[in-house]
Amino acid sequence: MTYMSSEELTARLVECGYCIVPDVLPTATIDAFNADLDPVFAATPFGQGRFYGYRTKRFGGLLKRSAHAETLALEPTTLGAVQAILGSACDRIQLNVAQAIEIHPGETRQFPHRDHDMWNGAKGEHEYLINVIWPLTPFTADNGATQIYPYSHGRDGMEKEDVGDPIAAICDPGSAICFLGSTAHGAGPNLTQSVRRGVVIGYSLGWLKPYENLWLSYPPNIARKFSPELAALAGYAQHRPNLGNYEGQCPSILLDDNVPDHIGAIDALRPDQEAMLADYFRASAG
Repeated sequence: MTYMSSEELTARLVECGYCIVPDVLPTATIDAFNADLDPVFAATPFGQGRFYGYRTKRFGGLLKRSAHAETLALEPTTLGAVQAILGSACDRIQLNVAQAIEIHPGETRQFPHRDHDMWNGAKGEHEYLINVIWPLTPFTADNGATQIYPYSHGRDGMEKEDVGDPIAAICDPGSAICFLGSTAHGAGPNLTQSVRRGVVIGYSLGWLKPYENLWLSYPPNIARKFSPELAALAGYAQHRPNLGNYEGQCPSILLDDNVPDHIGAIDALRPDQEAMLADYFRASAG
């Protein structure tokens, strides 16, 4: 449905720090996903805290709550841009969060922030994450649409004393609101009498600790039902060299029907590391 390619989305994100892509997915898919989440929203209490908000409901684990979550998480246009931007700084990307958010009437404006600040590492050399917000209801200027600060991203954006005025990410279900981890943003206030619903599918560098504890959200008995691509995104894959292993092997072994009690460790190294070791042992043998 979308008329924007991954390459065009990548260029817009790099230039502006964000991009709103209309008509990425059919509204029927979003409506079905929204319906699957209805009982979870109803059962979830309001959050507590000035950042999460007192009139906002949040819950994660979306990949196990609806089969439609996979369609969003693996959507080719957005995932291609994520891979293009984050792939230069990691061996593989990972799911960082799959969270639903419902902003109720009376919620105040969220504190403007950059999501990469969840990690206390040096910033500016590369991006740590990319978020994609999928509206489940229309996002308007009055109902809590995400407020994004254009050109606030990257080293230059972070050095600005004044990041200017935000734009409201006004769009309808089926659209994708994409922004970098270094882009300043925050939910707007809900001044209406209706709730604003959306979900965040976020991706990060595979060597970071993810925001959402993937292995508790999706233990092997749950992840075994995922497609191989989705399971890998949700943590059942090693990040070379040997990071995130289970007993020295790729954790995808836990998705097999019969997992041995004892397994042997197997190297999972990058090509440059394999070459370094080969050179070392050739020199040692000589």
